[in-house]
Amino acid sequence: MIHSTATAAVNPPGDVQLSRDQLWQALVLKARDARLFLPPGLCTRCDVVEESATHIVREATIAGQDLRELISFEPGHKVTFFQAAGPREGAIINELFEDEAGALHLRYTGYLGLRGKRPGGPEQAAMDGEQGFRAALHSTLARTRELLATGRL
Repeated sequence: MIHSTATAAVNPPGDVQLSRDQLWQALVLKARDARLFLPPGLCTRCDVVEESATHIVREATIAGQDLRELISFEPGHKVTFFQAAGPREGAIINELFEDEAGALHLRYTGYLGLRGKRPGGPEQAAMDGEQGFRAALHSTLARTRELLATGRL
């Protein structure tokens, strides 16, 4: 099992300031359509196949691999992507919270097993490295600002 986590301040000085509600809307949009948040061409299909007040189920093709995820929502606070089928098993959590000073943060936490891979291998280092969860956090924040600037949020 791989455990990896990364946290980023949502509103560092000099960046367009995002409200909790704006970022929450972006996280829901990301759950519904990964193509909007991943590099062009990486996600070639993303379909919501089931929906309720508390969760959605989506099927997607990302990096050429088919996956199925149950995505649960704790409104305004947390989105959890449960990996039901595909190369990973486990969960990826996107969580909004304020620190002691009241500054808004976004944290990604992954508890993942990679089917066919051994624990402690290079995949762990990749998730913890600069192109792992840290990069995904900053990419999500940057894409949220782009969507806001173009009126899509």
